[in-house]
Amino acid sequence: MIGRTLRNGLVAAVAAVAVFPVTAVAATGAPAPHPVAHHHVARHVVGQVTTRHFKRLNVRSGPGTGYRVVGSRRVGRTLPIVCKTYGSNVYGNHRWYKLPHHEGYVSAHYVRDHSAVRWC
Repeated sequence: MIGRTLRNGLVAAVAAVAVFPVTAVAATGAPAPHPVAHHHVARHVVGQVTTRHFKRLNVRSGPGTGYRVVGSRRVGRTLPIVCKTYGSNVYGNHRWYKLPHHEGYVSAHYVRDHSAVRWC
């Protein structure tokens, strides 16, 4: 009878570990893992303005040449890039890069990115 009680208790303990592993680890005295926070971390890729025919690259209010110009960036300047999206065609390239802080968009045709850029 004692053997059956111990065996049933052991089976129950193993089942509890399989179903509730964090609870089982915390019950053993080991520190419980911290919950992972899923906050949006701003990670920008850096790109460099590489226009060949212009001294400055237009920054537009949206991803296309039909949007108004809201600023410009000099050739050779590095830019923080938030993400890429599709927009109007610039010499066969439909990708546009979004700049941080609502600064606008620049055509990817004129920017050399230094690492992979995520999609918006």
